[in-house]
Amino acid sequence: MSTLKAIAVSITTLTIAPAAVAQAQQFGQPIAPADIAAWDISIGPDGAGLPPGRGTAIEGEAIYVAKCQACHGEKGISPSVALAGALAGGMGTLAPGKTPIKTVGSFWPYATTLFDYIRRAMPFQESKSLTADEVYAVSAYILNLNGIIGSNDVIDAQSLPKVKMPNRDGFIPFPRNPK
Repeated sequence: MSTLKAIAVSITTLTIAPAAVAQAQQFGQPIAPADIAAWDISIGPDGAGLPPGRGTAIEGEAIYVAKCQACHGEKGISPSVALAGALAGGMGTLAPGKTPIKTVGSFWPYATTLFDYIRRAMPFQESKSLTADEVYAVSAYILNLNGIIGSNDVIDAQSLPKVKMPNRDGFIPFPRNPK
């Protein structure tokens, strides 16, 4: 009798288990395209995906003072928060025998990366809170602090990808899809 009972339990388990596993794999709900769009904001070196808007260094200075200076310091050179890091200066420090100071001007290869990072992560306490015009203006201000653009130069979706960063050629290309 116990053998029949064991066989019945085994058959029941083998019959019900696949159905239970199939049900268990249905976690959550499908994500809506609008929910994805809020986070699908990456900007690559070519500037694809840059939003409409514009800004100059002169416009960006007031925004920087109000929303960035507390962490990154006056004119981006003396951060009050160690993890914030300097944004300006460091030119020529990537040379052999020198202590590298990695700032936007001395290290970053693409100006579009600056826009992308500011838009998604700054200000630290209120990430994604700046308008596109504010991000363009703050980007222009930081580029101007590094002597890369003029204070009246307009930065927008067309001009930002054309900004030639001083260290653009300082990186070894890494093929993402090697053949």
